[in-house]
Amino acid sequence: MTTPRAPHPVLDRYYRRDEERRPFVIGLFDASALYYDRLCGVMSLGSGQWYRRWTLDRLGLRPGMTLLDVATGTGLVARAAARILRDPRAVVGLDPSAGMLREARKTVAGPLVQGQVEDLPFADAHFDVLTIGYALRHAADLEVAFRECRRVLKPGGRMLVLEISRPASAGRRRLIRSYFMYVLPAIMALTTRNRHATMLSRYYWDTIATCVAPEIIKDALARSGFVDVGRRVFGGLLSEYTATRPEGVWGS
Repeated sequence: MTTPRAPHPVLDRYYRRDEERRPFVIGLFDASALYYDRLCGVMSLGSGQWYRRWTLDRLGLRPGMTLLDVATGTGLVARAAARILRDPRAVVGLDPSAGMLREARKTVAGPLVQGQVEDLPFADAHFDVLTIGYALRHAADLEVAFRECRRVLKPGGRMLVLEISRPASAGRRRLIRSYFMYVLPAIMALTTRNRHATMLSRYYWDTIATCVAPEIIKDALARSGFVDVGRRVFGGLLSEYTATRPEGVWGS
């Protein structure tokens, strides 16, 4: 029997047992959903949407394709994809948080579904592209999640995982940690007065700081049946993991 591998250990500052992880995360995102776009905008210094679309362009997303955006949140990746595909119905967003989906419905015209990456409610070989934007750290089990992603992709379909990774440089780690733990929470506290939105930025850093190494993520993708697994890094912080479901393989 395979031992489940979560992206990071239990964080007892927020919850004490692994089975408390999912309800805590969903509750945190539900409570901060109204302010999530503001948090992302401040966190990325306003460049987030440009970067998302640029990444999808480089992946090869083109009109005529279909895309599943897992952990869509407020629909930031879904919106960027819809602009490229020129058809909002070609983009399906999925998220476990009802609060985030309520916010997404304000700006996303395509289908939105409540669900978990470990149990995707879609048929086999259904999508050309699957994306996970800055949410892999919130999964319960890497290989279970990746196997489900592989199952719903068509043969030859591409997967893109965007993540914030722990910088290799100790000096850069200290700088980024200070930003997430002190500067960003202070901005969110002043502009939202919502303690959950303030907590979310600190929780983000704690999941980044304790996340498994990139090589473990790549290995989990390969073990789940993906090929052409790769990782690109920008600014020592932003990771793009890409992988392909093999051609001619129809079984799940």
